[in-house]
Amino acid sequence: MRLEQQSILVADGLRLPYVAQGDPAGIPVVLLHAYVDSWRSFEPVLAHLPHSIRALVPTQRGHGDADKPTFGYALEQMAADAAAFLHAVELDAAVIVGSSSGGYVAQRFAVDFPQLTRALVLIGSPRSLRDKPAILDAVFALEDPVDRAFVREFVAATASRSVPPQFLDAMCDESCKVPAHVWKAALRGLTEAMPPSEGGAIGVPTLIVWGDQDQFLSRGDQERLAASIPRSRFVVYEGVGHIVHWEQPERVAVDLATFVENLPS
Repeated sequence: MRLEQQSILVADGLRLPYVAQGDPAGIPVVLLHAYVDSWRSFEPVLAHLPHSIRALVPTQRGHGDADKPTFGYALEQMAADAAAFLHAVELDAAVIVGSSSGGYVAQRFAVDFPQLTRALVLIGSPRSLRDKPAILDAVFALEDPVDRAFVREFVAATASRSVPPQFLDAMCDESCKVPAHVWKAALRGLTEAMPPSEGGAIGVPTLIVWGDQDQFLSRGDQERLAASIPRSRFVVYEGVGHIVHWEQPERVAVDLATFVENLPS
């Protein structure tokens, strides 16, 4: 079944595209994509989620087909956008899922909006981004239109050979929609932020998923993240790289659904 993209206005008139599937009365799960991705990053997982999960996947500000203002890319604002999305779709609370830097936003969301956070699922999500990524200088040198060869190299660096080439092409198309000012501002917002787990307590049940071939996040980083969240469970996918849900979408969907369906009522 092909998902139909919708749009919704959130705080300050920001327009965010999103898709939704599953039983409207089911357990709500909001999935947050990574830096320069869009809701389409989760398409492979959505295909395997049971109907009992009410999955909603917004595209964050500046990304994909969302509005692209010149401001508002601090980590706290990205988390506030997610809260505004929940209010706009009339959710009292949800399980918040985040992949890679989307998991960084999810952690900030859980700290700032505990009343809206039923649980967390962090997929290849950093504990801290204080160590500036090697790509920082290259991103800050970008100009419009952003070179597709640069985008392709960036996207391919996060994925293993097991990811279908046509899906990588589709994700390159999505990343090419991101203008240079958003590449820069969003990366600055991530790297200048205080690590969420150092800025407040995360008290909700949390599933942490990490691939042991992740070239960006070490096992020690993930173990420290787990140690900072008292009600967390750490699951390692052997032989899997950074973007876990691209490489093993069916397994991620099963683990996500099992975790959600076993949450205390």
